[in-house]
Amino acid sequence: MCGIVGYVGGQPAAPLLLEGLGRLEHRGYDSAGVAVLSGTGLKVAKRAGRVRDLADGLPKRFAGKVGIGHTRWATHGPANDVNAHPHTDAKGLVAVVHNGIIDNAAALRQRLSDEGVDLASDTDTEVVAHLVGRSEAGTLEGKVREALAAIEGTYGLAILHADFPDRMVVARNGSPLIVGVGDHEVFVASDLAAIVRHTTTVAHLEDGEIATLTASGFTTARETTTLDIDPAAYETGDHASFMRKEMLEQPEAAQRVLRGRLDERFGTAHLGGLNLDARETRAIKRVKILGCGSAYYVGQMGAALIEELARIPADAEAASEFRYRNPIIEPDTLYVAVSQSGETIDTLLAVQEVRRKGGRVVGLVNVVGSAIARECDGGIYLHAGPEVAVASTKALTTMFLGFALLALQLGRVRDLSIADGRRLIAGLERLPAQIQEILDREDEIAELAGRLADAESLFFVGRVRGFPVAREGAQKFKEISYRHAEAYQTSELKHGPLALISPDVPTVAIVPADELADRNVGALHEIAARRGPLVVVTHDGVDLGEVAAARIVVPRNERELDPVLMTIPLQLLAYHAALRLGHDIDKPRNLAKSVTVE
Repeated sequence: MCGIVGYVGGQPAAPLLLEGLGRLEHRGYDSAGVAVLSGTGLKVAKRAGRVRDLADGLPKRFAGKVGIGHTRWATHGPANDVNAHPHTDAKGLVAVVHNGIIDNAAALRQRLSDEGVDLASDTDTEVVAHLVGRSEAGTLEGKVREALAAIEGTYGLAILHADFPDRMVVARNGSPLIVGVGDHEVFVASDLAAIVRHTTTVAHLEDGEIATLTASGFTTARETTTLDIDPAAYETGDHASFMRKEMLEQPEAAQRVLRGRLDERFGTAHLGGLNLDARETRAIKRVKILGCGSAYYVGQMGAALIEELARIPADAEAASEFRYRNPIIEPDTLYVAVSQSGETIDTLLAVQEVRRKGGRVVGLVNVVGSAIARECDGGIYLHAGPEVAVASTKALTTMFLGFALLALQLGRVRDLSIADGRRLIAGLERLPAQIQEILDREDEIAELAGRLADAESLFFVGRVRGFPVAREGAQKFKEISYRHAEAYQTSELKHGPLALISPDVPTVAIVPADELADRNVGALHEIAARRGPLVVVTHDGVDLGEVAAARIVVPRNERELDPVLMTIPLQLLAYHAALRLGHDIDKPRNLAKSVTVE
């Protein structure tokens, strides 16, 4: 959450900062600001609203070849001009941009106030500027170190000082920062998207690191890595939004995550990155999956896969709650951390808790070199490509496939037959084309979405394999359409939620052609009897009887793999409902990509 970009070099900084902020706006879009250093000192411009509002109001004379910028997702104080970053000290010499939360900000604000400092904003970040400005250390890095010694919490920081016009200092603790190296210029950003058009030679700062950046380089022990990334992957191209682009990329993303990992001869998967040999794999007695939001829901799908295929007890838990209940870490449990960005702070802290207690944890992450990927004992990279939209689509699909590969490998080391292994491999190989088949029916699904968009409240229901699908469908619908959407187990409707069914409350039901189809259809009759409108995501051949329902028929795969196909129409329903309602689909209200604060 929130986006940082900084530049030191020979070019005018402001245009580069504004361009970078535009590419980071998915991380926060409540306000934006920039600061530059020039021969005349420090200049700051900031305002509430989008980056385009900042650009439109930027003074014509805003020259400087060293600068920092920020786009904010509000934590402390409302979104207004004063609370926008960068924040400055009392003398106007220091400018600071910050991602994260300073836990002892209230105490520091009181201390500064007692010392006669007038605090202009409601933010926690402002205290950093004053602490740096009041430091008597002789170097900028020394001033920053002295300030950080007083701070408790998480931060990604970029700091300028007018007395040191050729440099900036950056620091990381729990909030990602990437240093990018160009030709006699250095960048810093909280996300590669901000700088990928200018350099892909980067170094990831570790927690506790401080670096001084000048045009000639940077001072840390980190070695740079050149990433193989096409900058065009961070553009919408001909698409109206990143979400639409990323939905349409799912067949290709599915092919990438499977490529080179399927072994038809032995009916298994090859996941060398797990760093587990056959003996270690057989010793696993339980699997615990940790994720947040959509990653948590797909973790529930993954747990069901692992239990069905490997016959190992498995469950998923919200990573945001995990470490606060003093969890029991078992040596024969495999912990799996799931995160698109690899920087989700709740999941990262859960990983650190597992490792602190001696547990083995592997990651399912999309971003190479991310904090969770580096922290884990091994893992599976998703290869989904950059995902910019806040609502996750192609990353979720590849997460499911990552779990299918993991379940297949665990199962084949244990009791899953080679015939079943080959059956599942054949199913996995069919998935990309089947996903494309669903996407090709977008117009039909869009028409149904228009009906749902008018409802103030909806239910999503599913049973066993279908329940996590329903949870993910409700998540997508609520986060971009702003309609109340709640997921329930179909079997639980009669234990309370049925009281809310009415002609004004539609239900989206997940009804695969499996051993529970008859029971699911029975529940549809209960809803229809109370005149509840129904949209049913189902397979061809499922007999709904006389239930009046709109159907979305998805192609059948192996029963264990059907859940991922049933998520695709739910993405399209949410997208087209939000489109009908006129919402900014890539930047949903109150949300941001890559949640790096608790």
